[in-house]
Amino acid sequence: MLLDQQYLFAPGPTPIPDRVKIAMNQPMIAHRSPEFPSLLEDVSTRLMPVFGSENPVTVLAGSGTSALETAAVNVIEENDEVVVIVAGAFGDRFASICETFGANVHRLNIEWGKTCKPEQLEDFLKSLQKEIKAVFATYCETSTGVLNPIKDLGKVVKRVTNALYIVDGVSCIGAVPVDMKGWNIDILVAGSQKALMLPPGLAFIAINDEAREVIRNCKAKRFYLDLNRYLASYENERSTPFTPAVSLIFGAQEVCNMFEEEGFEQVIKRHQLLKEMVREGLKAIEVPLLTSDEDASPTVTAVRTIDEPAKQIKKVLKDKFAITLGGGQKKLKGEIFRIGHMGYCTPFDVIKVLGSIEMTLKFLDGKDVLGTAVKRAEEVWIEHV
Repeated sequence: MLLDQQYLFAPGPTPIPDRVKIAMNQPMIAHRSPEFPSLLEDVSTRLMPVFGSENPVTVLAGSGTSALETAAVNVIEENDEVVVIVAGAFGDRFASICETFGANVHRLNIEWGKTCKPEQLEDFLKSLQKEIKAVFATYCETSTGVLNPIKDLGKVVKRVTNALYIVDGVSCIGAVPVDMKGWNIDILVAGSQKALMLPPGLAFIAINDEAREVIRNCKAKRFYLDLNRYLASYENERSTPFTPAVSLIFGAQEVCNMFEEEGFEQVIKRHQLLKEMVREGLKAIEVPLLTSDEDASPTVTAVRTIDEPAKQIKKVLKDKFAITLGGGQKKLKGEIFRIGHMGYCTPFDVIKVLGSIEMTLKFLDGKDVLGTAVKRAEEVWIEHV
């Protein structure tokens, strides 16, 4: 086998299209040159429909976590009351960030592998009897493969409180529908290395006018992540206050080309198909899934392990078939593995990973499942052809 051909099915980073690599490899330009403003404006405005935003999307050099921190530090002041929905490792990270900046954090803890139901959030908010500054939610909880009902949760936030509604979309934006105004989202953040088909290194923040006013008046100390600097620099010069990741922004421009060529509605449908193929294929070989079909994300699937440890399954897939999957995090470490199927991913890729899982189970415990998951996934696929 040609083991130099590696296959990445982790929930991030994800594979990069060749044409995006080529775009990132074009000659460097100075970020204070006449060429850069048109590049930044092109990317910031063409990402607006992907984020469901009425304003240009702000672009920072940083990881997805920097996007989360940016959303928090530009809104939170010492002793502000905030609510964070914690349904997994990344909801927990959002809560920890808020605590770091001095907020009084009220964690709405949800069973890992389940979504937050609107009635759970409503009951929790009403029970607090406090003036809440912001409610933080995670659209796709990467650690569990859950997709939270962000639209319905937004309705609750605005009906029950005067809080800002801030959403982590790091592991799903670029693969799912979103409408910031219609869903009452004030700030939506994402990172480059997931469904947006780029290497790690860019953080994206979409902000509505109400959130801009809060950011403008926020007295919390910040420097590099100060959104006031970014917004002013973009509005006045179509630039950034600090050195941007120019090559990655060239890549983002090519990603916009790919979204527009495929049609973003079709991008969303493709991810739904990938989700259904993965889940139905695994069910056919009686591999247990962490989440229900209703709660499952179209970008990542979490798989429970019973007969064989997740670590062993991942090792065989890597060593024998050159396939990389994600493992469990925190309380799910060792109990699950995760299959990323987002961004530059097709039904053929799903067939590849399912076939490799079949052979791995045959190798580890002699389970006679060869062809079963692949056949079921092909049946799902052909229904959409």
